[in-house]
Amino acid sequence: MAKFRLPRNSQIKPGKDHGGPEGPSVRTFEIYRYDPASGENPRVDKYRVDMNDCGPMVLDALIKIKNEIDPTLTFRRSCREGICGSCAMNIDGANGLACLKPVSEIKSATVKIYPLPHMPVVKDLVPDLTQFYAQYASIEPWLKTKTPPPPDRERLQSKEDQERINTPSACILCACCSSACPSYWWNQDRYLGPAALLQAYRWLVDSRDEATGERLDMLEDPFRLYRCHTILNCTKDCPKNLNPGKAIAEIKKMMLERQH
Repeated sequence: MAKFRLPRNSQIKPGKDHGGPEGPSVRTFEIYRYDPASGENPRVDKYRVDMNDCGPMVLDALIKIKNEIDPTLTFRRSCREGICGSCAMNIDGANGLACLKPVSEIKSATVKIYPLPHMPVVKDLVPDLTQFYAQYASIEPWLKTKTPPPPDRERLQSKEDQERINTPSACILCACCSSACPSYWWNQDRYLGPAALLQAYRWLVDSRDEATGERLDMLEDPFRLYRCHTILNCTKDCPKNLNPGKAIAEIKKMMLERQH
């Protein structure tokens, strides 16, 4: 899929007001619309949804808008259970999953929905995650061993060792953390970002993995790891309540320990 970036001199303009019902249960949604292939500047369209005739989540409202009001609206979605990470977007000024965000929690007069910030936009609410996934692949997220496996069983680990990888393994690669990180905005081409580094940490602390030195060597770079300035937007915006900031700090600690 082609990779599009918003032109530097472009401005978001008011878009179409699609109208709709009125009443106390009606919420207004202002949604970012951008089709790079059209050559037009991005705009914000308005839609009104009666929440008495709609599911409670932001994703339910988006699906209703697409099905009943404007079929040209484009967004990603899949599981609706906060597992796949497909519907990550910026909702009411914060990154999150549309399927987990109740509309009732948004107290603003209008529900403002934008794509993940500082990402190339494919169309409307769909960011281009090509580079994000390439950075994830660069940390080689698989078990690396040098010794042969036991002939009669799997590679076992203690319950305590398993618990060390249990939490970082819960990352769903939704990109909410990386796209909320100012250091990632500024150095996206070289800094791996909190999501990739969280996954790097997951393999560094896996007791079965035998490539710790190799993995640390790959991260020993002024940009890949050390562009993290502990702003912690990543931890605040993680919809799975993970702590990428802490994982990055632990990697830095491992770097120091192997130097002494």
